[in-house]
Amino acid sequence: MSECYEYVPHRLLRRRVRDIASGVEGILMAVINENVSDTGIERWMELAYIRGASGREFTTAATNVEPTTDQPQTAVSR
Repeated sequence: MSECYEYVPHRLLRRRVRDIASGVEGILMAVINENVSDTGIERWMELAYIRGASGREFTTAATNVEPTTDQPQTAVSR
């Protein structure tokens, strides 16, 4: 029997990201190529595991992950 998952390298690992499907932000913990089928026919999908502010992780399609554009706040000039 073959493995049901494998880790995939991703340029945003351990960085702050946003799930474009839900708008939720968090830290990208892993991207895994996973067999998501519940039948005998394999169906592989790259899932991103994101840890939200609460500390709980959720999954989304890896294609739904984008980097956040958090900018440091600066003093407003007059």
